Amino acid sequence: MRTIAVIPARFAATRFPGKLMARLGDKSVIQTTYENTLKTGLFEDVFVVTDSEVIFEEITQNGGKAIMSKTEHQTGSDRIAEAIEDLDCDIVVNVQGDEPFVKKEALQKLVDAYKNDLNEEISLATLAQEITDEEDIQNPNSVKVNWDIHHFALYFSRSPIPYPRETNFRAKYYQHIGIYAFRKSALLNFTKLPMLQNERAEKLEQLRYLEYGMKIKVLETGFMGIGIDTPEDLEKANAYLKILQTTE
Repeated sequence: MRTIAVIPARFAATRFPGKLMARLGDKSVIQTTYENTLKTGLFEDVFVVTDSEVIFEEITQNGGKAIMSKTEHQTGSDRIAEAIEDLDCDIVVNVQGDEPFVKKEALQKLVDAYKNDLNEEISLATLAQEITDEEDIQNPNSVKVNWDIHHFALYFSRSPIPYPRETNFRAKYYQHIGIYAFRKSALLNFTKLPMLQNERAEKLEQLRYLEYGMKIKVLETGFMGIGIDTPEDLEKANAYLKILQTTE
């Protein structure tokens, strides 16, 4: 089973344009993500896939591997599918460019999920971490997920799920971490499927897989650091990086 990692990296971003080239310590966000993914040693190859010459040069001039995306895409899955269509691989792990604190233990869970998937039920696997802060639970930029007893996803939403109908019961809430491991065949199939209602409403591409009956394995992980969606997130990430550096 040949496993590679791909990091989709668009320069444009609605809430924080150019965020992947912002400085995290003495490196860019995207270079930090690339290096930390490579350091895990889990993958036969690691690529950044980008529509930006600036990001392409950032990676290649620092000795990394990058692929220029040839066309415009609606989703990260579409961009990755184009890049890997002719690559020799079975499993494609999508590490988000704005998740620089990627950890080996978490990615190992995704890789192992396929090793244990003897019936090949899993179309993709992804990560989630428990959140307890009410601001995070209510924040539409913090995507929530819940799952069945076999840890297959039931739904992803920008709203708090489940809805707290009874105040005397405290539900657990899990934030989706946007790191995926795709079966290559499922990823290529995704690109041929039209968008349906739930994905259109929530603007969450993972809902397309669910709406077409594909199974998403959700694996719980511990704190994954700080994803960078806003300038405020970048400030938090730089503060978190300083803590990491002082404890190393």
